[in-house]
Amino acid sequence: MFRIIALLAALMLPVTAFAQDENWVDLELVLMVDVSRSMTENELEIQRVGYVEALRSDDVLAAIESGYTGRVAITYVEWAGSQHVIVPWRVVETREDLDAFAAELSVTFNPAFRRTSISEALYFGARLLEDNEYMGDRRVIDISGDGPNNQGRFVDMARDWVVAQGIVINGLPLLTREGMGSQWHLEGLDLYYEACVIGGLGAFVLPVLDWDDFAEAVKKKMVMEIVIGGMREEGDLLHRAQFGAPNPLDCQIGEKMWEARRGYGMP
Repeated sequence: MFRIIALLAALMLPVTAFAQDENWVDLELVLMVDVSRSMTENELEIQRVGYVEALRSDDVLAAIESGYTGRVAITYVEWAGSQHVIVPWRVVETREDLDAFAAELSVTFNPAFRRTSISEALYFGARLLEDNEYMGDRRVIDISGDGPNNQGRFVDMARDWVVAQGIVINGLPLLTREGMGSQWHLEGLDLYYEACVIGGLGAFVLPVLDWDDFAEAVKKKMVMEIVIGGMREEGDLLHRAQFGAPNPLDCQIGEKMWEARRGYGMP
């Protein structure tokens, strides 16, 4: 009987190891893209196209291939006051995988979203990482946005909870002014992201100053997230998270801006 059990266990080992190998990736990456009402149709299109170009770039493919397993699990989420998964979890390791992921982003999507809840987006991203079937060496939430948190739980509390789960949060703040976004513009949004949104080992902020630079910024950001240590060129506007540094900003500034504008009858 013991010999039979030992034999069965030996036969099961390769299957178990294979199953683990199938789910093992270098990185689990949640791409969270702002589609709040402050974003114009033109900005939404630029964002989608920017991610498509980045996913199809040689640099992102090379970054993936440089990893230990050469495999990365990615999901694409659009968020505002609520969150919608646009492309569910996929493992990408080849040019064909990246092209297929990018192709799904060309599907028309009409975001009927309002407000800006970075905090709830972070909690949502953490749940996606917890509930998927993959085992990554690293877990990262990459969140873009054109304004501060103004709905849901406080953003710094969400940040602290997510980072405590071993998840890194990187930021892509959009320091652009177009449409309604100009009414809600926060000077120093990149500093707000650094102080209140990002966190974890190696976390960074990569601000976008002009929409013409968006696609290049997305590509650079993804390469930095996939390759540990990343690729940094002279002149990058990148901010690293400062561990233990005092917070110079009010992390509830977005909520206060919202209440102030409501007092003037603004939507």
